[in-house]
Amino acid sequence: MDIHKNPWKITSSELKYENNWIRITHHEGMNPAGNPGIYGVVHFKNLAVGVLPLDDEMNTYLVGQYRFPLNRFSWEIPEGGGALGEDPLDAARRELLEETGLIAREWEVLTRLDTSNSVTDEMAIIFLARGLEQQESTPEETEQLLVRKVPFEEAYRMVKDFEITDSLSVAAIQQLKLQLLGH
Repeated sequence: MDIHKNPWKITSSELKYENNWIRITHHEGMNPAGNPGIYGVVHFKNLAVGVLPLDDEMNTYLVGQYRFPLNRFSWEIPEGGGALGEDPLDAARRELLEETGLIAREWEVLTRLDTSNSVTDEMAIIFLARGLEQQESTPEETEQLLVRKVPFEEAYRMVKDFEITDSLSVAAIQQLKLQLLGH
């Protein structure tokens, strides 16, 4: 098997839906077993960015909001989208300030991930932000947010107890926990 070659043979592709954030394409062709098959791909027009803010006392800040696709409330790290081609750090800085009113002096990439690679090409970069200073938040008109300062260990417990299920948040919190444990 050539790991660099697509085993699907695409015979046709059709744009099914597009808006400012996503494009959905329907593909037809032959699947890896040589049988007729279809595949739908959701292309995101932004890069997903997440920020795990951590203060000097090992507290983090969670953002709570109603998530329309899930039809429920969700606790998450501050996150959003950055335009493709935009410096992901600039997008992360903007999202942190917008959602929590925080600015940070120290930034590092915590992890990168493909958010759901069986149906989308969306990629995410998650940053750890330290050296925090409080300013005023400026949420977007589509956001109705609650901001909660919690000890990092409480956020980790929330992941373990499935109170936080957002993929970027779970990845960020577990990655930092591994780093704190020396792994």
